[in-house]
Amino acid sequence: MDAHGPFCPGIDPHAALLTAWGLPDTVDGLERFAMTCVEAFGGAVACVKPQSAFFERFGSRGVAVLERTLEGLREAGTLTLLDAKRGDIGTTMAGYAEAYLAEHSPLRADAVTVSPYLGYGSLRPALDLAAATGRGVFVLTLTSNPEGPSVQHAVRDGATVAAGVVAGVCADNAAARAEGALGSVGMVVGATVGSAVHDLGLDLAGSAAPLLAPGLGAQGGTPEGLRRTFGDALPQVLGNSSREVLGAGPDPAALRGAARRAADELATLVEAAGA
Repeated sequence: MDAHGPFCPGIDPHAALLTAWGLPDTVDGLERFAMTCVEAFGGAVACVKPQSAFFERFGSRGVAVLERTLEGLREAGTLTLLDAKRGDIGTTMAGYAEAYLAEHSPLRADAVTVSPYLGYGSLRPALDLAAATGRGVFVLTLTSNPEGPSVQHAVRDGATVAAGVVAGVCADNAAARAEGALGSVGMVVGATVGSAVHDLGLDLAGSAAPLLAPGLGAQGGTPEGLRRTFGDALPQVLGNSSREVLGAGPDPAALRGAARRAADELATLVEAAGA
């Protein structure tokens, strides 16, 4: 984020985007799309977020393309955040952790998104393996979908579910916080959640968590909106947009330019907020 700006473009090869790029909705089209993104984003941005679902829909051949996508970004020296939103318990959660965070896995990424709604403690296999391998997890905390508040804003024992997630992240990042650094446990907080962070009294700034903020651009999120949503935690925010940037394709130079403009805009916003 310091070197490239606080922006993370997505790789979301859904059928409509493949068509817009003049590609067939096939594994071959998927591979051409993904490799173009690797060429465009590798070495140019802080992090790239492939959406696993759009590869999985093609079965094993699609997952093989995802492996090559992660490998290509790794070779370019660019961090990857795999958006898989996995969540389970016990040995099953350990299996997901091995798939995405173990050093030997062909699907390994630098970080993976996880769902805490079987209880934050159920994520322990992924949290521990990420810490052991120098990787990270991003825990769903406040999402922008209209159904999200029915779970995330719910209250149990005097605290919201979202506040419980934040408390768990704070505990896992305690050592990093003591050193004035960001921890290996991040949170996903939608760019369009509005005043929810303030309304629920969530201390994101004190969490020492990198904060993935999806929803910029086509989904309605704006850089200025990030300032209102995140307040003092703005320097921890990694903004994410997929459709807005991918719409500049299929030319790699145009894709890279769109991503760099977004990164520069967010870097300017963070710099101004800290002035």
